[in-house]
Amino acid sequence: MPQPDLGLDERAVRFMHRLQQYPELQQRYEVLLAVVENADGDTLTADEAEQRVVEELRQLGQRALQDWAARKEARLECEYETRADYQRKEKKESTGRRASAR
Repeated sequence: MPQPDLGLDERAVRFMHRLQQYPELQQRYEVLLAVVENADGDTLTADEAEQRVVEELRQLGQRALQDWAARKEARLECEYETRADYQRKEKKESTGRRASAR
């Protein structure tokens, strides 16, 4: 399906495609833009705007790090599953040797 021409350069198009892979991040960016645009019209002072931007950036960072950790874990898991020299540790069945009666 052809994409409509929105006047976006190639860099913007690539960014949008990448962002679509992370819906939670896309949502955080949309909220941040709404704060910047004062879309609700409820931010009266620069201090209020600053506080809202700081909170949104904090949440954006947290979401980004959670996504990074999930991708890293999946990548490592795949890597270890393909390695021949790595064996997954199984749960130990024995609790050890019986104590001797001395």
